[in-house]
Amino acid sequence: MSFQILLNVFLSLIWMFLKDDYSPSTFLIGYLLGLLLLLAYRSFFNERFYLLRVKAVIILLLIFLKELVLSNISVLKHVLKPKLDIRPGIFALETELTKDWEITTLANLITLTPGTLVVDVSLDSRILYIHAIDIAEKHEAIDSIKNSFEKAIMEVSK
Repeated sequence: MSFQILLNVFLSLIWMFLKDDYSPSTFLIGYLLGLLLLLAYRSFFNERFYLLRVKAVIILLLIFLKELVLSNISVLKHVLKPKLDIRPGIFALETELTKDWEITTLANLITLTPGTLVVDVSLDSRILYIHAIDIAEKHEAIDSIKNSFEKAIMEVSK
């Protein structure tokens, strides 16, 4: 991915030098032409086209923002209720992620979401132990994490 980005920037700089115009608009035109060239010759690269990974990162950020807002609202409802009716608990989440950066990203996203906290990671990095402020159903919480964060992280690392 980084090679494709650097190649695209290099192509846009070459375009600027050929046009003998060093304005941002010329750089942008060169960047877009470089994108077209990279797209045309994508079969020569070992990795997938880098804009697909950029799109996956943006989707992951949007999922995180959505979960952040929803969990903030949920925690706020618990705080404002006169009676504290929560069911805190710790559950184990077996992950399909294998790389260290993927597991770290998943753990950080879970911890940054209010109401949840990754307490521990197993020695083989396959199981995350998560504390949640309110667990109605353990399987719902696991499915929610797997279908949102874990799936989006897998798309980024493809």
